[in-house]
Amino acid sequence: MSSRYRARPIEEAALEELRVRDDAGRSRVPYTDGEGGAPLRCCLRVSTAGERITLVSYAPLRRWAARTGADPGAYDEQGPVFVHAEDCGGPAGGGGYPFARAGVQRTARRYDARGHILGGRVLDLGEDPDGVIERALDEAFADPGVALVHLRFAEFGCFQFEVRRP
Repeated sequence: MSSRYRARPIEEAALEELRVRDDAGRSRVPYTDGEGGAPLRCCLRVSTAGERITLVSYAPLRRWAARTGADPGAYDEQGPVFVHAEDCGGPAGGGGYPFARAGVQRTARRYDARGHILGGRVLDLGEDPDGVIERALDEAFADPGVALVHLRFAEFGCFQFEVRRP
């Protein structure tokens, strides 16, 4: 499936900072992933066994707001994300949305230009995960007040990726 929207990984400048000190002020602790399967937000794919990764606290809305001058206020939050311990070159491209699997749930959270939540939806990805996400993004961006959407894992609430207004 060819996506109309771009799933955005964590930006390289932010990754460089997070690999030293995360958004909670903690030093990173890289390790060798023994099993694989960790959702990596640097390259938007799952890890494979033997890769060096790290779990960091990330504040996506805070970082977006710092670039745009927005003030998310109480909507600012941070949470755990996996990234490669060293530069991986980012996403390789390919079709479809990252981490979309049949039968799982995701949350699409909408934000305005101030960084305030306008709404959200739990998405049952069913048998057409990319199609469900695409329709949810169409719906979100049909509202002219929506500046960006965060896709999150429903079961843990962790940030998955960001999509900005096209």
